[in-house]
Amino acid sequence: MLSNLHITKDWTLFLDRDGVINHEKKEDYIRNWSEFQFYSESLKALPLLAQKFSKIIITTNQKGIGKGWMTDADLALIHENMTNHIIELGGRIDAIFYCSDLDNESYNRKPQPGMAFQAKEQFPSIDFAKSIMVGNRMSDMEFGRNAGMHTVYLATTHPEAPFPDTKIDDRYDHLFQFAQAL
Repeated sequence: MLSNLHITKDWTLFLDRDGVINHEKKEDYIRNWSEFQFYSESLKALPLLAQKFSKIIITTNQKGIGKGWMTDADLALIHENMTNHIIELGGRIDAIFYCSDLDNESYNRKPQPGMAFQAKEQFPSIDFAKSIMVGNRMSDMEFGRNAGMHTVYLATTHPEAPFPDTKIDDRYDHLFQFAQAL
């Protein structure tokens, strides 16, 4: 349980995107900004989390690019608009890493830890033992574990996931509930 941890301002928060910050499209991809819909709970949570963590980093698998259903420029526009809206509300996102690889075994595709190490390369002060990965899929939890992080499961899209589970340190209904618990 995260309540046993002493989380201080030098900790890093890793967030998945779809199903954590915004609504997922069932069995599809968010291909452009008009399809992107924030969870209202996330918009309330992000300003609180910005006060608590030194870095907030998004790591997101984006296979839709690899499949040719959207472009890197489409994704960049989604992320620019998303980040600007979060900043307007008093939150922040320090970096976004994504993997468009089609190969599920790609080192940069979650659950493999490649995006975590990309973040550490950009921000050498990141200590994975003082990092939390928040996601809505077991692959997010495995990604966190593979990089040596604490993990938080959000039951936004897959509430049937078993808990307790060795891959999950804590579980909440949505991001705001997690932020309030801190």
